[in-house]
Amino acid sequence: MIDPGTFLKAQTRKAGLAPGTLVQVGERKEERIFLSRFDYGPEFFAESTPPTIDECLEQAEDAAVTWINIDGLHDISVIEKLGARFGLDPLSQEDILTPAQRPKLEDCGNYLLVIARMLTFDEESGRIRAEQVSIVLGERFVLSIQESRGDVFGPLRDRLRSGRGRIRKMGADYLAYVLLDCIVDNYFVLLERLGERIQELDEELSLDPRRETLQSVHELRREIIFLRKSTWPLREVANGFERSESTLVSEGLNPYLRDLYDHTIQIIDIVETYQDLLQGMLDLYLSSVSNRMNEVMKVLTVFAAIFIPLTFIVGIYGMNFEHMPELAWSWAYPGLLVLMFGGAVGMFLFFRRKGWM
Repeated sequence: MIDPGTFLKAQTRKAGLAPGTLVQVGERKEERIFLSRFDYGPEFFAESTPPTIDECLEQAEDAAVTWINIDGLHDISVIEKLGARFGLDPLSQEDILTPAQRPKLEDCGNYLLVIARMLTFDEESGRIRAEQVSIVLGERFVLSIQESRGDVFGPLRDRLRSGRGRIRKMGADYLAYVLLDCIVDNYFVLLERLGERIQELDEELSLDPRRETLQSVHELRREIIFLRKSTWPLREVANGFERSESTLVSEGLNPYLRDLYDHTIQIIDIVETYQDLLQGMLDLYLSSVSNRMNEVMKVLTVFAAIFIPLTFIVGIYGMNFEHMPELAWSWAYPGLLVLMFGGAVGMFLFFRRKGWM
């Protein structure tokens, strides 16, 4: 998950600087910048991995759409050259370089800037890994800037290479939609994994609630809350994309954007359902612990009730008085033992009959 302190550190480092000042903040996740470029059209396709940003920005004359993907944010000069080539204002470049931002959509006139949060599942730690993705939609070009290598755009690249579907026949706005759709669709994959973990924890709570299980529930609840914080703004992004009056978004894209918006609503519904389930699991754990404690207290109370009259009898005959006639009786000791034993057995049977044991 994203550490909230990352954003605060970013703001601290930029304190006192003029708006639009480019400062790289956050963790450096790659040793170098990785570039990839796709140029395509109905009858044209080219893929390359240029070693430098200057080579990457060379114009492809036959391309109807150009998609440039950048992995890594630590080299400010790359973002500056990108901004100079495609007309990105300094504030947009600053947003791209500042991770852990709230997902948003900004209409900057000659381009649209989308900040989204790409979530993937880390198999080693079993937790959600978050990464900021900046998508710039312009006339005949799309830029995607990520913090590190590895993303959810593999199926999109395969469709571009094979020419399947309508993607090569559509414009840059459709490509930007598909990038967002890949991010949103991967949320469903995460929800499926989290749903399996919730089911496992629910079975553990039903059979043997332990402190470790409670800790797992708390960790899962934090991840669900983080997922909810990532999804709600993304709904606004999808809705703003659909209602955008920019000429960069064609009317033919509206059905796809409505479908994207519906997906975000479904994710929010599932996340809220999971939140309710986890809250119910916390209540179930507390109830189980309380019931277990009640059972222990009930057993202790029954034993205390049995031994109280025995202690009373022993206490009476443990007093040091000289004239106690029972002490001289020959059958007093065994009779007293029989009385004590019979009283204990009788009380035990009485409690058993009442269902208290």
